Amino acid sequence: MFSVKSPLLFLAALLTSSALAANWPDFRGPSHDGQAPAGSKLPVIWSETEHVAWKTAIPGKGWCTPVIWGDQVWLTTATEDGKEQSVYCLDRLTGKVLHQQLLFENATPAPLGNDRNTYASPSPVIEEGRVYLHFGSYGTACLDTKTFGTIWTRRDLPCDHYRGPASSPVLFGDLLILTFDGADRQYLEALDKATGKTVWHRDRSTNYGDLTPDGSPERDGDMRKAFNTPIFVQRDGQTWMISPGAKAAWAYDPLTGNEIWSVHWKEHSTASRTILDDDRIYLNTGYGKSQLWALRLDPQAKGELAESHVVWKNTKRMPNRCSPVRIGERIYAISDQGVLSCLNRVTGEEIWAERISEIPFSASLLAVGDLVYLFDEGGKGIVVRDGATFQKVAENKLDAGMFASPATDGVALYVRTTTHVYRVVE
Repeated sequence: MFSVKSPLLFLAALLTSSALAANWPDFRGPSHDGQAPAGSKLPVIWSETEHVAWKTAIPGKGWCTPVIWGDQVWLTTATEDGKEQSVYCLDRLTGKVLHQQLLFENATPAPLGNDRNTYASPSPVIEEGRVYLHFGSYGTACLDTKTFGTIWTRRDLPCDHYRGPASSPVLFGDLLILTFDGADRQYLEALDKATGKTVWHRDRSTNYGDLTPDGSPERDGDMRKAFNTPIFVQRDGQTWMISPGAKAAWAYDPLTGNEIWSVHWKEHSTASRTILDDDRIYLNTGYGKSQLWALRLDPQAKGELAESHVVWKNTKRMPNRCSPVRIGERIYAISDQGVLSCLNRVTGEEIWAERISEIPFSASLLAVGDLVYLFDEGGKGIVVRDGATFQKVAENKLDAGMFASPATDGVALYVRTTTHVYRVVE
């Protein structure tokens, strides 16, 4: 099931990593934006025979990002037909399987309708003593990370995901917040994280009836579904939960689910997670003519945002799936087709663009100091240095492709391919 690739490398990592390691608690890490912990020191060169401390096979099919807490790595998987959905817990230092559990069985799962999604694409979210596993409408479970016992499950939150579930859960205080943007209904559900009971429910407020491609009022699943994961913004004593869906993004009060403001666009199926800085929110509009919008952070904003809130829009080669990262005054975004764009954060203007692969991308970007890590669907891992010109630091290759986004504890890189999880160290 697992193998230690280099005994000497493993021993060195074992002696140094426990005291230095940080947690990676959700899909995009501790800051929810793909930023590695401060002071992270990761390898830039690796292969099947270089810098791999361990490699553990994961049966089934799943694109969730591994989450890390202490010396545990958690991830989900499913059978390709979706009839079984399971969780794995690995030892962070050895890759040994500590726990494996079948969580949900489904007699007749809905077809995915594409070859990019799986029945285990939403990433877990973890905190001290608890891990939360989510499979969209197929079920949500909370497990005790010490005993591996099941604390609660929910299987009564319906949604026709149309192309399969992919939005990941988020934690806010005592709440576990779930996103359901399907063909039949679009809503958010906040659960008491201790019991799994519903605290609030919020339906999306967009009328999709006249927004289908042919103008008909009939349901068009592709135009209504989305796969986004919320982020939180705290300013001037208030907190917004920014939650994009199909054709719009909303700011909600995370404690009540009350809608604060919204902004609309023409695109659908948004998946790329929002990032932010001190004065702006950067939203990706999703499939169609994908754009990246910079919105001015306005603590007084209410209702539908005025055009003046949109600082800039970039319409060139923006991603449908991959979440961007920001390093200082530059934003990096990879198109699904393999073109990396470097944008000016202030103006949105393209500083440079470079094709880095002929193979598509689905994994989100990882920023480590002044380096950007990118992984394509063929198994290639590329490291680029932040700067006003394109500077490729390294290009690496593993045996299988990568759809899942990477994770790091600050001392190692965790890469999930279509067949294995790797721990890559210096």
